[in-house]
Amino acid sequence: MLDERVQQELIAKGRAFMRGYGEMDQYMEDFESDQDLRKPQPPLVKAPIVGEEHQIPLPRDFSALPLNWDLSKLFFLRKSSRLFTEEHMSLLQLSFLLWSTQGVKKLRGKAYATLRTVPCGGARHEFETYLLVRRVDGLNPGVYHYLPMTHTLEYLGEREKLDETISDTLCGQAWAAKANVVFYWSMVAYRAEWRYGIYAHRTALIDTGHVGQNLYLACTGLGLGTCGIAAFSHDLCTQVFGLDGEEEYMVYTAPVGTIKPDNDETEEMATYSFVYESGI
Repeated sequence: MLDERVQQELIAKGRAFMRGYGEMDQYMEDFESDQDLRKPQPPLVKAPIVGEEHQIPLPRDFSALPLNWDLSKLFFLRKSSRLFTEEHMSLLQLSFLLWSTQGVKKLRGKAYATLRTVPCGGARHEFETYLLVRRVDGLNPGVYHYLPMTHTLEYLGEREKLDETISDTLCGQAWAAKANVVFYWSMVAYRAEWRYGIYAHRTALIDTGHVGQNLYLACTGLGLGTCGIAAFSHDLCTQVFGLDGEEEYMVYTAPVGTIKPDNDETEEMATYSFVYESGI
């Protein structure tokens, strides 16, 4: 068991980090980022890991999806789901989820920044999307990496004992191994540090929230379920996705799967007046 004094010290450090600059205030006047110093900008995205023969273009026409576009309904129905039916998901559904969470809408300037479907501090978009796919039509089970510039998936290979890998990467959460696909987001740290330096990491925490919420709302619109997870194994995720663990490391995960309709929720939805009343 962790010594109580050490535990309280770690908690205090965490609180100081979340409060903001804190002890770093003393450096603010003299701080210059690498951007201020006119050092070369890092690449906007990670280069493809494998050759074109292993890349899978994703469908882009989402008009065929039976999406729920009513924003108030999305907010009402959004919830975390941990029970999945293990029916197949379509490639079009997965394509929409990837576009919703990290899709590139356009470039700003001469490849200075990407404008995406999620907000991000300084438009740095310091995240990369990896997937462990179990049941998605048209995809072999295994390990994938998303290429947002071309809206393409690259197949990094199969993974033996895939269900066990999912559970182990998520600290033994076996329920997640019944998801159709598990999203894993890594942070390429220097992409944000180039602009924000010692202040980059708190902003990155906020940015992950934007990505996760877009996934929740996109899943809700498609009638799928998801659950954001912060409990994951740094070392195992690093090994599974071939990260170096220092310049790029995992920060957030979320299983996504097919779910049963909630009849009680549907009935409640039918009588809901969309006039907010606190239940407290």
